[in-house]
Amino acid sequence: MIIRFFYQLTSALFDLHKKNIIHRDLKTANVFMTSDYQNLKLGDLNVSKIIKDKFAYTQTGTPYYASPEVWRDEPYDLKTDIWSLGCVLYELCMLKPPFKATNMDELFTKVQKR
Repeated sequence: MIIRFFYQLTSALFDLHKKNIIHRDLKTANVFMTSDYQNLKLGDLNVSKIIKDKFAYTQTGTPYYASPEVWRDEPYDLKTDIWSLGCVLYELCMLKPPFKATNMDELFTKVQKR
């Protein structure tokens, strides 16, 4: 089931990325399940951005799923969604977010750790 869901989310991102659209807020709360529990839909494109140059530069999205570049206030590209997808996949498998912290400074340190 997780592999099927991962494939569906990856396909949704692929379609967005083909159009140079970064979702920028991929998280489990923005993934919706159909009533038959077989399919996922990616939603909430309110903060999505079309990339005209090579990079975007706006800090947005949910901190637990934000890529290191976003945390560092650096330019980012389509790969930021892949980071968030990895966080979602982790949460699907482990039933908890990949990074837990009691405050933003602690979360920043954990996301930046290699």
